[in-house]
Amino acid sequence: MVPELRKEEILKSIKKRDISYIKDLAAELNISLSTVRRDVAALEQEGSVIVMRGGAVKYKAEDFDEPVVKKKLIHSEEKEIIARKAAALVEDGDCVYVDSGTTTVGMLKYLQGKRITIVSSSTELLDNLPIKNAKCILLGGEVRDDLESVLGALTEKMISDMYFDKAFIGANGYIPDGGIYTYDDREARKKVIVKDHSKVVYVLMDTSKKNKYAFSKVFDLGEAILITDKEHMYADADRQMCP
Repeated sequence: MVPELRKEEILKSIKKRDISYIKDLAAELNISLSTVRRDVAALEQEGSVIVMRGGAVKYKAEDFDEPVVKKKLIHSEEKEIIARKAAALVEDGDCVYVDSGTTTVGMLKYLQGKRITIVSSSTELLDNLPIKNAKCILLGGEVRDDLESVLGALTEKMISDMYFDKAFIGANGYIPDGGIYTYDDREARKKVIVKDHSKVVYVLMDTSKKNKYAFSKVFDLGEAILITDKEHMYADADRQMCP
């Protein structure tokens, strides 16, 4: 196998797990231990992985998030598919939480005419007003202009005093049979509080975020229902959705 293609396959395997081991990578990809060690060392020099004691290797996730202005231009068709699916789950009488993020905020325009209460930590809620028949509440807190999001202690306190029928949360990556991840630990705390104060939690992410880590693990994927543009993963069998 061409060295660059082999390194790419090794990196793909490492991304699938929280921790990988040299011997397991060698067995999985049917290549020698010495070759795996050499390629992993090269990946470490490139800044793609972190090598730890005992032959353990971890994918090195980026520690920053891209500005919303840039993210709006990426995977726009997939985000529209997800937004429509999510909005279809909202019923009259619901109190829903809509997280900050381009995918979650995209569902707001599909909520027109529904007699609901919308609570959001996205400053983009203001750009989507009015939403016919909906009562809209924008949370207070520290404003992150680059993410068009409010967060911090005040935001967390306000959420702690609320309860939601349905919550729609965004994130930066997810690992099947693992967790969901975000770059900001304060965003992670906010999402956890929302989860703990919601009857049902939906995580909205397009499939480009599959097998991607970020700085902070939010919670296990099994604690929510994942809605993507191509597939669904579920908290349990009784809460399955059809594509």
